[in-house]
Amino acid sequence: MEDVMADAVKSGKHPHNALSAIFVRSVKEPGKYNDGNGLFLKVDATGAKRWVQRIVIRGKRTEMGLGSADLVGLAEARETARQNRKLARSGGDPLQAKREAEAILTFEEAAREVHRLHLPSWKNKKHAAQFISTLETYAFPRIGRLKVSDVTTADVLAVLQPIWLEKAETARRVRQRIGTVMKWAVAKGWRQDNPAQNIGQALPKHDRTPTHRKSLPYTQVADFLAALHESQAGETTKLALEFLILTAARSGEVRQAVWSEIDLEVGEWKIPAKRMKAKREHRVPLSGRAVELLQAAKALSDGSDLVFPGTRYGKPLSDMTLSKLTKALGFDVDVHGFRTSFKTWAQERTNTPREVSEAALAHTIQNKAEAAYARSDLFEKRRRLMEGWGAFTRPSSAATGVLVRLA
Repeated sequence: MEDVMADAVKSGKHPHNALSAIFVRSVKEPGKYNDGNGLFLKVDATGAKRWVQRIVIRGKRTEMGLGSADLVGLAEARETARQNRKLARSGGDPLQAKREAEAILTFEEAAREVHRLHLPSWKNKKHAAQFISTLETYAFPRIGRLKVSDVTTADVLAVLQPIWLEKAETARRVRQRIGTVMKWAVAKGWRQDNPAQNIGQALPKHDRTPTHRKSLPYTQVADFLAALHESQAGETTKLALEFLILTAARSGEVRQAVWSEIDLEVGEWKIPAKRMKAKREHRVPLSGRAVELLQAAKALSDGSDLVFPGTRYGKPLSDMTLSKLTKALGFDVDVHGFRTSFKTWAQERTNTPREVSEAALAHTIQNKAEAAYARSDLFEKRRRLMEGWGAFTRPSSAATGVLVRLA
């Protein structure tokens, strides 16, 4: 029977579905075995078998390889041949379509390319590193090798479900980052949808109760500073932490401060826009005590431009160094929480208008119309406020219940 089929499919006639799966598996004689739609099985002298389709594309006869018979079954080869012929007859180019399909990146390749493209525009190097590291940990093991065009909603769910409740914030970011890659793939024309977008109904609801960073009651800040002064921590670290509290600045703004930003005579610290969260220059009025801290830091300078250098030359103190010191002093508080202590003190113990304390924290005005007219940075009013905060945080001042009037 096999010999009869072989003779038939090698006869040069135009068969239709002439081959059988059994024949494809068993044939060993070298040659070309026609099936139909230009599809034939080519058997080499080595015994290797591969599918080839002879097809006319835009008036030109050509042959297309459809893959090894060990990997591509007869039914799949026939369907591919049929689709190719249909495309060619409508004026399309199956070869070009094949090249484009082969050019589609895997999800991992696409993610790394998106990371490379976005890297120069990301402000925070830590966040840039986390973009790819979280995908490496959670996404690549499951969908990294899939073509980005083949990733389905079910695939994305398989990535997210194991961590959705246990690591809610991480899972949310992973979903967001998968979505970023998918949007890029849509822009490339490799897919029509973003499978990370419409899966909310398939996942349990997260607890949306906001968690605020731990802060210290403002009445205890003076006690904290007293403990800080008595600690055996490094002098630069102690100066940096107290300076952070007295200026109500963010950790990164203080740790990366350089002497060229500071005018000790005027009592002003001018933080450039590139280092500010809102990307706007921020002037900080320095209280008398803040100036004293800077003078002490100047005496400890390592010769670099950093005001508070770390142990390695030219490198600033790490955020973890300040956090560890805070915990070591026995206070369960986040370093960022001292901004809350300052804000609450300004609300409860002073007659300072809200916009002044908000400006001291370098918060932007959310109302666009109001922001358009609010051109002043209220510097002199903030100077009086920071002098009051500096006085209040001295150990002998915090216990009094007197309202500080900052006229």
